[in-house]
Amino acid sequence: MERWKGTTMNKDKIREQVLSIRKSGTTNMFDTVMVQRLAYEQDFFDLVNYIEEDKAGYSHLIITGEFE
Repeated sequence: MERWKGTTMNKDKIREQVLSIRKSGTTNMFDTVMVQRLAYEQDFFDLVNYIEEDKAGYSHLIITGEFE
């Protein structure tokens, strides 16, 4: 686990949550508002918080598959 902006981040959990939403094909993964909405509906609160606190890091993750 790492920390970002004062919060503990579980990279594996966030990556799984991103992949789950991407697999659903429900939204463009760059539409962060919709991704957060879907994440919230699925109780993916780590992903909701990650996008809120580090949009650039989230974009990097969905483009490269890696955390900054």
